[in-house]
Amino acid sequence: MKLPIIAYGDPVLKRKGVDIDADYPDLQGLIANMFESMYAARGVGLAAPQVGLSIRLFVVDASPYAEDEPALETFRKVFINPEILEESGTKWLFNEGCLSIPEIHEDVSRYPDIRVRYFDENWEAHEENFSGLAARIIQHEYDHIEGKLFTDKLSPLRKAMLKSKLDAITKGQVGVDYKMKFPSPRRKR
Repeated sequence: MKLPIIAYGDPVLKRKGVDIDADYPDLQGLIANMFESMYAARGVGLAAPQVGLSIRLFVVDASPYAEDEPALETFRKVFINPEILEESGTKWLFNEGCLSIPEIHEDVSRYPDIRVRYFDENWEAHEENFSGLAARIIQHEYDHIEGKLFTDKLSPLRKAMLKSKLDAITKGQVGVDYKMKFPSPRRKR
C-alpha cells in the first residue's frame, strides 16, 4: 500500500524517533509499504517520520546510483534502531533532494565513510561500514529519525533564499505525482 509522504512543515519531521522492538505492530507490512511508497515516488530512501511515524526505522535502495558505483546494484536495506557510531574522511558536497521537500535540491556536505549499528528486518544485529553514496543516503535518512532535514544543514542565507519555496510546500502548492500529506492549516485565534 502506498503511504502518503509527509510534507515539509509537519511537526512529525522535526521529532526525534524512538526505538522499537520486534513486537512493533505489523512491522513487516510497514516495511513493505515504505518500500512501495519510496519506489512510487522514485526515491532512494524513506524514513518512518516521512510517513508520519516517530520511530527509528528507514529503508534504502541505492540501485539507481549503480552506474556511478556498481556495488550499489543490489544495495537494498532496512535499518531498525540504527546508531551511527563513527563518521570519518573529508566531507564532500553532493546535491541532495528529499521526498518531503519536493522540487528543492541543494548541495549538502557529509562524511564519505560511516560505521553503523542496526537491526535488519529479521531482527539480526549488524555493525557495518559504508562509504560513498551509500553512506550519504544512510546519513540523510538517519537525519530524519533524528528530527533533522537536509535544509537544516544549509547556511542561514541559503535557507532564507528558499523560504518562499518551503512555504509553498507547507501550503501544498507543489506539483508531485505521488501521494503527499500536507500540514493542516493553523487556525487563527
